[in-house]
Amino acid sequence: MRYPVALALTLLTETPVYAAALTRVGRVHPGRAAAAGVLVNLVTHPLLWWTLRHWTDGPAAAYWTGFALSETAVCAVEALLLCPVAGLRPRDPLPWIASGTANAVSLLAGTVAGLLLGG
Repeated sequence: MRYPVALALTLLTETPVYAAALTRVGRVHPGRAAAAGVLVNLVTHPLLWWTLRHWTDGPAAAYWTGFALSETAVCAVEALLLCPVAGLRPRDPLPWIASGTANAVSLLAGTVAGLLLGG
């Protein structure tokens, strides 16, 4: 999958998750919640894409280890970035749950898209 397609898919799947979670549970204005979802992904997605590209030529075990560590880091960074943007504290569970859920949805969508597109 090419990078622009991957980024678009990520934004299309994660932004609604962040918007719903921050609006309904966190009482954040819908526009601000959606902007927060886009912002955190614009920070983390290029770094994740670049990092994972370095693991694709090695053994499968190295790729999956790098993938797991990278996704974990992305979830943590996105949760922490959500806090100031959404007016939350790092000890609040909402940014962590929203980040984990959004990234799981995105990962599932990317996996399905990859299977459907033959790659």
